Amino acid sequence: MFKRILIANRGEIALRIIRACRELGIETVVVYSEADRGASYLELADESYCIGRAKSAESYLKIDRVISAAEVGNVEAIHPGYGFLSENAHFNEVCRRCKIDFIGPSPEAMAALGDKNTAKAIAREAKVPVVPGSEGLIEDDDGALRIAHEIGFPVLIKATAGGGGKGMRVAANDLALKSALEQARNEAKAAFGNPGVYLEKYVERPRHVEVQILADHYGNVVHLWERDCSTQRRHQKLIEESPAPNLPEKTRTAICEAAVRLIKKAKYTNAGTVEFIVDQQDNFYFIEVNARIQVEHPVSEMVTGVDLIKSQIRVAAGEPLPFKQKDIRASGHAIECRINAENPQRGFQPCPGSINRIFIPGGKGVRFDSHVHAGYVVPPFYDSMIGKLIVHQPTRAEAIACMLRALDELRVEGIATTAPFLKEVLRHANFASGTMDTKFVERTLLSS
Repeated sequence: MFKRILIANRGEIALRIIRACRELGIETVVVYSEADRGASYLELADESYCIGRAKSAESYLKIDRVISAAEVGNVEAIHPGYGFLSENAHFNEVCRRCKIDFIGPSPEAMAALGDKNTAKAIAREAKVPVVPGSEGLIEDDDGALRIAHEIGFPVLIKATAGGGGKGMRVAANDLALKSALEQARNEAKAAFGNPGVYLEKYVERPRHVEVQILADHYGNVVHLWERDCSTQRRHQKLIEESPAPNLPEKTRTAICEAAVRLIKKAKYTNAGTVEFIVDQQDNFYFIEVNARIQVEHPVSEMVTGVDLIKSQIRVAAGEPLPFKQKDIRASGHAIECRINAENPQRGFQPCPGSINRIFIPGGKGVRFDSHVHAGYVVPPFYDSMIGKLIVHQPTRAEAIACMLRALDELRVEGIATTAPFLKEVLRHANFASGTMDTKFVERTLLSS
């Protein structure tokens, strides 16, 4: 087991990793930017180092500064959390060249699965269903038109690098396709430095279902069942839950087994998430792999009882998984709401500023993962999420009722948050019946 780990991240995930390390008897070193100087979670680390200015490009994304802090801090491994450098294969490789273990997959697996086009090829080899579309990247507009006519409109153009909806466009005819291709390439190049795009059949009103996996260095791969992340706004997740409502047991089993096959084929190790879309007929199609821990990992922890952060660390340290697939049982229903410092009444405009008062909900089955506190100043430089409210109850109906109660209890004064809007979503008939799709929030609650 490692004796000392550097956490190359900030906020709630940094605190989450500190807590896991403490329980494992591991010392922690945390890096921070000037904007995060004085954050209370830094006091819980054994050491902390400022690595640059507020903007992430001048601090959390500076590979040389992170490595320097790791060397000064005399750590054996780096945990990247999510976001920032967590899926940067070059950073992964640099860590290993510097004799520092990277708590995640190998650079080769990360690079292969980080490119959506390559990941689709691996999925095909593993006999995992993929959305009909181009076999590789689109080289020219004429080729795109030919493929679009073969699979039928509407089609979806997707960037091979990155995510979050950037470099993604829907086209319903020839003219729209040519225009959308140019827009997608330009956006992908600006966002990811890679203009490569590919084409897929556009699946209308899909659900977003993902499978949490764990894999060790001895060929053992398990899944921790699935999460439904269909409740989104502009491709950004708002609410996640497990198990996925209204998913037939046969489909649930098949989608989880498909995720395991793909991970084995990719020779992937550590924690990861295999993402799928599910159509109205419950057919599922692979879309991508997130080669890191995800924001919504507590949902899987609550229903399985497995601590994913501790599992990541143990696997990276060379330990085999302590359980087999038959040992992992899902119990009850868990829901997570992301609490963002945004004002829903002003188009979800970010709302940085000082939190004057905060009251955190509690009770049986309620968990709040957050680094904020009264007096904390939410900086304008990073993602607007200030916490994750998670509930776990015996049934989905009870989980929804518990979440509504917990959101009522949550008080964050001084800034606007998305909590009131999340209550609207939870009360909506589509959510209550479990008949969501990835556009239902925009179609029913934001259409005006």
